[in-house]
Amino acid sequence: MAMPAADIDPALFREAMARLGAAVTILTTRGPEGDVGMTASAVCSVTDTPPTVLVCINRAGSQYETFKSTGFICINVLAHEHEELSPIFAGVGDLPMEQRFARGEWIRLVTGAPALRTAAASLDCKVTQSVDVGTHTVFFCEVQAIHLGPAGSGLVYHGRAYHQILHRFG
Repeated sequence: MAMPAADIDPALFREAMARLGAAVTILTTRGPEGDVGMTASAVCSVTDTPPTVLVCINRAGSQYETFKSTGFICINVLAHEHEELSPIFAGVGDLPMEQRFARGEWIRLVTGAPALRTAAASLDCKVTQSVDVGTHTVFFCEVQAIHLGPAGSGLVYHGRAYHQILHRFG
């Protein structure tokens, strides 16, 4: 029997969402204090005309205000070889941003936000709309530039663990 939304336990909801595999990304921007980044899995394609994606960011997060104020976000889709970057940008070890960004080779596209050169894909975006929902803000981001890294295996997060997704060509 289904429960009314008001009766859903947040821990139960989080457990259900842990069973939904999601691509692992690092969101980046450039604020007054320099480059800022965070790990995110709440990223989704919206439409290809104009090319638009959505990104959900918790308003209680330490980088939220920077992402909100800059108006641009680069979505770096991680390949399996970037697995070590995900926890670093999620804040494990509490490294300063400068040290987090030292762990990869970063380039700049149209907006100036850092794009991981070897990411499976980097989508450099301008925020066109935002909507607050519960604890998060949903940012609608229109893609301004795309950088494709080497073709290879993807990285997803499922069941509170990382998994490699093999890519076969041909």
